[in-house]
Amino acid sequence: MTTKSVDLPHLRSVVIAAHAGAGKTTLAERLLFDAGAITRLGRVDDGTASLDYEPEEQKRKQSLTLAVASLEHEGTRVQIVDTPGYADFAAEVVEGVAATDAAVLLMDASGHVEAGLESAVALARANARPAIFFINKCDRENANPGNALDALRAAFGQRIAPLQIAIGAGETFAGYVDLVHRKAYQLQGGKEVEVAVPAGLANEVISRRDQLLEATSEADDDVMTKYLEGEEITDAELEACLHKAIRTGMVAPVLVGSASKDIGVRALLDAIVHYLPSPAELDPFVGTDPKGKEIKVVADTAGTLVARVFKTTADPFVGRLTYLRILSGTMQGQGQAWNSTRNEPERLGQLLLLHGKDQETVGALHAGEIGAVAKLTVTATGDTICHSRETAVTLPPLNFPIPTLQSAIEPQTKADLDKMGSALQRMLEEEPSARVERSETGEQVLMSMGDAHVAVLGERLKRKFGAAIVTKVPKVPYKETIRGKTQSHGRYKKQTGGHGMFGDVWIEIEPNPDGGVVFAERVVGGTVPKNFFPGVEKGIRETAAEGVLAGYPLSDFKATLYDGSFHAVDSNELSFKIAASMALKQGVLECKPALMEPIMTAEIRIPEAFMGDVNRDLNGRRGRVLGMDTKDGMQIITAHVPQAELFTYATELRSLTGGRGTFSATLDRYEDVPAHIAEKVIEAHRKEVEAAHKE
Repeated sequence: MTTKSVDLPHLRSVVIAAHAGAGKTTLAERLLFDAGAITRLGRVDDGTASLDYEPEEQKRKQSLTLAVASLEHEGTRVQIVDTPGYADFAAEVVEGVAATDAAVLLMDASGHVEAGLESAVALARANARPAIFFINKCDRENANPGNALDALRAAFGQRIAPLQIAIGAGETFAGYVDLVHRKAYQLQGGKEVEVAVPAGLANEVISRRDQLLEATSEADDDVMTKYLEGEEITDAELEACLHKAIRTGMVAPVLVGSASKDIGVRALLDAIVHYLPSPAELDPFVGTDPKGKEIKVVADTAGTLVARVFKTTADPFVGRLTYLRILSGTMQGQGQAWNSTRNEPERLGQLLLLHGKDQETVGALHAGEIGAVAKLTVTATGDTICHSRETAVTLPPLNFPIPTLQSAIEPQTKADLDKMGSALQRMLEEEPSARVERSETGEQVLMSMGDAHVAVLGERLKRKFGAAIVTKVPKVPYKETIRGKTQSHGRYKKQTGGHGMFGDVWIEIEPNPDGGVVFAERVVGGTVPKNFFPGVEKGIRETAAEGVLAGYPLSDFKATLYDGSFHAVDSNELSFKIAASMALKQGVLECKPALMEPIMTAEIRIPEAFMGDVNRDLNGRRGRVLGMDTKDGMQIITAHVPQAELFTYATELRSLTGGRGTFSATLDRYEDVPAHIAEKVIEAHRKEVEAAHKE
């Protein structure tokens, strides 16, 4: 496909977003096919969709990453960004919204308002993106487009206004009534043709058109006056109001259809072109210059270059591919640019337009266009690219969801060990909602959005970079400590041919709350020479790091060397190190040893309807609720919860709340592990040690 440049008024860019299973990719494929942008209609279930081209997507039969394509309709180029609906891949929707000017939000006509749609609406509103709703799958069994419309209005307010109503539902779904012009269209012989408005829908047409008038008339004072006084509002007046109301975000119209049956798809395409804004009609983007002064960025092909990087992909053959949206000016290929976020120059190679997995080389990208460039060196997702240091403008960073599911990862084989570090680094370039951290237990922990996210990341690591990993639940960073005081003796003696080994110490062990490990000595009379003190301290500190009770670091105690003996020939630093270790191990067991666990302060955001279930679940996790608050229509529970109970909580909270719950957690303190749990941890360590000895 060869794409010609278009002027700003003839350019649209839309993100398609919804809950998983609403039919986003099927709709996008149908839009592209109907407009002639693709010659073969792909199917998600067959793995032939042009926008689901990653192997992991074809295997799962669902979108996992955003895809970009464009079509021509009525002399207007429409750029489409298809996004995943599954919550694990919410970062892709953030990127899609950042790349576009408006949203097409889908709902399954047989269902209800689900979490993915709620998130998409919240994201569109937070970024001031005008939107169109499309009630899809009206031909599906149990479909009820009227109920779906009412559910949208109940969930998102009365500004969600019907633009069409369905003719029939389920097997009888055949078309729709256009409420603006009061005309009906049905599918006949594979084409939509105008028919008479069914008599049985007369009353619904009146009531639903009134909902449209009520919402839309606010855009024009004269029309509002006519509406309030009960005067007739002409189709032309309503059409003009709609243009203004939708583009300013005052109204989000609702259309109906079936992407699989090709009903309502062309009407949706018309609505995108006629009602959604071009880049020239948007409010300016706001950035800052190097001195922090606010700068307004207006869409203008002749303006100064400002481009937003909204996605990065890592490819083992092509290298890094950077997706960007030109907000102002023109980007020329094979030239220089300036990354104002990082204050670094960039060398631009070939510029690309994206058609699903296919790419088209172009000489320049103009304001309003979405494209890509390969092999940038310093640029990352969220960065701003400008023409030069002198014209630098920096846009705010993108706000991605914070990953909270923790999985310990390790290479599958020794061969994978060599590749894993660089492979993880490259993969994280394209995953803004994933990160890798080193835990206190020494494990590498992958922070992700959920189980599906972990599985896909693992598959991509192996496919793209040849590094296979295995995952498991991370170890809890327990700590050991003591509650009592004792005196302990350690004596190490080993006689071999020649010099032997001899070390003999008495140490006093006592609690040192919140003070870490402290070593002291009060040896009198040289019973232990000073040159062996470092060996004694080393033995105590190294043994404390390894743990005594269950293999976890021993902390918050003071060990004082107060007596001992030595041999003039056989004593050395190593002997005293071993003797001190023996004394500490024996003494700790006499000092009321305790196992401690990290307690986290968790902040859990949920809709009020799930308060009871979430609180009961927290009790089962040994959580203690500290308080509750309300913010942005969500309930916020603050609780103290053991970290051991939170590793998989991201997945379980989502399951409890229909995908609507999120949480964050920070370390508050350590406290004693309940006896029955401590016994299991200690026993597991004992078996581990025994197994290691057998090997």
